[in-house]
Amino acid sequence: MAATPQNPATPRRKVSRHRGEGQWAAGHFTPLNGNEQFKKDDDGLNVRTRIETIYSKRGFDSIDPNDLRGRMRWWGLYTQRKPGIDGGKTAILEPEELDDKYFMLRVRIDGGRLTTQQLRVIGEISQEFARGTADITDRQNVQYHWIRVEDVPEIWERLEAVGLSTTEACGDTPRVIIGSPVAGIAADEIIDGTPAMEEISRRIIGNPDFSNLPRKFKSAISGSPLLDVAHEINDIAFVGVRHPEHGPGFDLWVGGGLSTNPKIGQRLGAWVPLDEVADVYEGVISIFRDYGYRRLRTRARLKFLLADWGTEKFRQVLEDEYLKRKLVDGPAPDQPVARWRDHVGVHQQNDGRYYVGFAPRVGRVDGTTLTKIADLAEAHGSGRVRTTVEQKMIVLDVTEEQVDSLVAGLEALDLTVHPSPFRRGTMACTGIEYCKLAIVETKARGSLLIDELERRIPEFDEPITININGCPNACARIQVADIGLKGQLVLNDEGEQVEGYQVHLGGALGLEAGFGRKVRGLKVTADDLPDYVERVLKRFQEEREDGERFAAWVTRASEEALS
Repeated sequence: MAATPQNPATPRRKVSRHRGEGQWAAGHFTPLNGNEQFKKDDDGLNVRTRIETIYSKRGFDSIDPNDLRGRMRWWGLYTQRKPGIDGGKTAILEPEELDDKYFMLRVRIDGGRLTTQQLRVIGEISQEFARGTADITDRQNVQYHWIRVEDVPEIWERLEAVGLSTTEACGDTPRVIIGSPVAGIAADEIIDGTPAMEEISRRIIGNPDFSNLPRKFKSAISGSPLLDVAHEINDIAFVGVRHPEHGPGFDLWVGGGLSTNPKIGQRLGAWVPLDEVADVYEGVISIFRDYGYRRLRTRARLKFLLADWGTEKFRQVLEDEYLKRKLVDGPAPDQPVARWRDHVGVHQQNDGRYYVGFAPRVGRVDGTTLTKIADLAEAHGSGRVRTTVEQKMIVLDVTEEQVDSLVAGLEALDLTVHPSPFRRGTMACTGIEYCKLAIVETKARGSLLIDELERRIPEFDEPITININGCPNACARIQVADIGLKGQLVLNDEGEQVEGYQVHLGGALGLEAGFGRKVRGLKVTADDLPDYVERVLKRFQEEREDGERFAAWVTRASEEALS
């Protein structure tokens, strides 16, 4: 029988076989990209043995490429950028052309909790092995640069001798658990999440059952009414609330994250008591491991699964497949009463003593300074310090009689306890100085911007956040800042390609959380940055209504006023 001819007006349908999203729970175990392949070939946790027994003895050139640019991240190690490579080559050169023979090493500091002994060891390692570098990140960690693989085993030995580690500080793993830096001591705290954080660490961190996730997994726990851990942009967050029947506990949020496709986390509407937080955490991270998308790296975060499922299905799967019980419905957290959530300044603790928060410049410190902070804290009766998610630090447990002397000692180190809004509100990522993804410089630009704004607008006294990022990946949270600056190459007035920033305006966390406004075509060169920020802030001062925040003004301001 002759075949029936096709209607030429009807387009032929292309038949293709969909390979799925690489979800293990759907039976898709075949690796669909190089990252999934090297994780299947060998667990990233196993690379430590090779670092200790082979690479540290034979040197950088002996490192297997899949370890170098993959598994070594499971132990906090990233290759850093070769000096002298400009931002225009970031996306052009191959990884091996960008790699220097030195590493960034991230020290994991869950909850930002440090003893003065631990801080001193961090400082000493910086001085001996990292050319003095030691930046405080916006996830409460400390990052070194210029680390040689030959020195890594000794660094680990020293860190672990005082209870610190770099385990899963990077990689497709459960990253550091950020927490309220004043957990257990704040006079206004709803609930102390420290026991839950410790139980999660005991169960999850370094556990091979959770060391191969689709991508990184970011976590936050805080019982502070200030909402001080940026809970809206974490994969999972537990936020302190008071249930009308059950008392203090946590509201559960999932699916937050920034980068190039930002999403605000969503409430599941569930109240979680303190002793069940670790169970719920394990359930959520298991959903991510089993159902997370592994086919495309750009969709391999929990926020994409949540967007497809919705909160109702996510909660149902969590309850039915993982917890095997229903969660209790609960209230949303109250809006924070304060704009600043960094704990800078002098504050009374729940035991009558005081904690003192201070502001380094854009998170940039050094090993010598860190050891001096440890010495100062101990000299004033403290054995505990904290890092914050705003690149700040806090000394705990200071008696009233010791406060003024400690403040003076910190100020002498240029660690101000009473900073200007610009010093207090400016953050910056690592930038092109060390980061292979960066396009522009950030830390020095941020420090210069602080100085210029303090000089030009000394009377400005409104809370303002200025976040500077060296690339589109939003490590410095540009989309949720009052003024967010995304590094890119731009044209100056002479038509030359120079370092600059795309501008985001009016983002926020806590109070009316949301992403900043992008004015069409609004870009600024790095050299013109102080002029631009000064101009916009002065217009805000002129046009604002009584009590109006910068972010609120931005929503109604004209494009002319913002340019």
